[in-house]
Amino acid sequence: MELFGIVIPLWAVFIGIILIAVVAWKLIKFAIKILIVVVVFFAILIGLDVIGVFDGINSFLSSFM
Repeated sequence: MELFGIVIPLWAVFIGIILIAVVAWKLIKFAIKILIVVVVFFAILIGLDVIGVFDGINSFLSSFM
Protein backbone atom coordinates (compact mmCIF):
# COMPACT_ATOMS: atom_id res chain seq x y z
CA MET A 1 0.00 0.00 0.00
CA GLU A 2 1.37 3.39 -0.96
CA LEU A 3 0.39 6.54 0.89
CA PHE A 4 1.86 9.91 -0.09
CA GLY A 5 4.75 8.19 -1.81
CA ILE A 6 5.57 6.03 1.23
CA VAL A 7 5.17 2.27 0.95
CA ILE A 8 3.43 0.83 4.01
CA PRO A 9 3.38 -2.95 4.45
CA LEU A 10 -0.05 -4.53 4.62
CA TRP A 11 0.63 -6.08 8.02
CA ALA A 12 1.37 -2.62 9.45
CA VAL A 13 -1.96 -1.35 8.13
CA PHE A 14 -3.81 -4.25 9.76
CA ILE A 15 -2.03 -3.71 13.10
CA GLY A 16 -2.86 -0.01 12.93
CA ILE A 17 -6.53 -0.74 12.27
CA ILE A 18 -6.63 -3.23 15.15
CA LEU A 19 -4.98 -0.72 17.52
CA ILE A 20 -7.42 2.01 16.51
CA ALA A 21 -10.34 -0.37 17.06
CA VAL A 22 -9.09 -1.39 20.52
CA VAL A 23 -8.58 2.23 21.61
CA ALA A 24 -12.01 3.22 20.28
CA TRP A 25 -13.64 0.30 22.11
CA LYS A 26 -11.95 1.28 25.39
CA LEU A 27 -13.11 4.89 24.98
CA ILE A 28 -16.67 3.72 24.31
CA LYS A 29 -16.61 1.47 27.39
CA PHE A 30 -15.33 4.36 29.52
CA ALA A 31 -18.02 6.68 28.18
CA ILE A 32 -20.72 4.09 28.94
CA LYS A 33 -19.44 3.71 32.52
CA ILE A 34 -19.48 7.49 33.02
CA LEU A 35 -23.01 7.63 31.56
CA ILE A 36 -24.20 4.93 33.97
CA VAL A 37 -22.69 6.81 36.94
CA VAL A 38 -24.38 10.06 35.88
CA VAL A 39 -27.75 8.36 35.33
CA VAL A 40 -27.61 6.63 38.74
CA PHE A 41 -26.62 9.91 40.44
CA PHE A 42 -29.54 11.78 38.92
CA ALA A 43 -31.92 8.90 39.66
CA ILE A 44 -30.91 9.10 43.33
CA LEU A 45 -31.44 12.87 43.30
CA ILE A 46 -34.88 12.45 41.72
CA GLY A 47 -35.78 9.79 44.29
CA LEU A 48 -34.72 12.04 47.16
CA ASP A 49 -36.76 14.88 45.67
CA VAL A 50 -39.84 12.67 45.32
CA ILE A 51 -39.77 11.62 48.98
CA GLY A 52 -39.28 15.25 50.06
CA VAL A 53 -35.78 15.23 51.51
CA PHE A 54 -34.86 18.57 49.98
CA ASP A 55 -38.06 20.22 51.21
CA GLY A 56 -37.20 19.05 54.71
CA ILE A 57 -33.67 20.41 54.44
CA ASN A 58 -35.00 23.70 53.08
CA SER A 59 -37.52 24.11 55.90
CA PHE A 60 -34.86 23.13 58.46
CA LEU A 61 -32.44 25.75 57.15
CA SER A 62 -35.11 28.43 56.81
CA SER A 63 -36.00 28.01 60.50
CA PHE A 64 -32.62 29.55 61.40
CA MET A 65 -33.24 32.69 59.36
